Amino acid sequence: MEIFKIVILALSGLLLFFVGTMRLSNPVKTFAKSSGINLSSEADLLNEVRGLSSVQLFGGITVLLGIIIPALTLTSFTVATLIFVGFAIGRLISIGADGKPNKQLVQGLIFELIFGALNLFCLIGALG
Repeated sequence: MEIFKIVILALSGLLLFFVGTMRLSNPVKTFAKSSGINLSSEADLLNEVRGLSSVQLFGGITVLLGIIIPALTLTSFTVATLIFVGFAIGRLISIGADGKPNKQLVQGLIFELIFGALNLFCLIGALG
């Protein structure tokens, strides 16, 4: 596999794995630190946050597996593209519907757009 594709999968997978792990293990502290959002300790809210965090964690594992298992490379780029582009689209819809969020969330959007575009580029290359 080309070095560029390996680097994109590694960075994407590690980011998803790390964020998923941190938000799953301690969502209140992680959200306050990384995005300035103060979550309450309400069980329903934390359940939703941990559920989404688990998707990020397992998405990251799937993306990382694409580095060592060539048969999963296409799947890894697909998963990474869906997660990053999905988050970016959701954030863009929210900006239109709810207004501009804080600086940290806008930075998150920029990273999601970049990683989404890079993974989509690699996905298209893997299909061709």
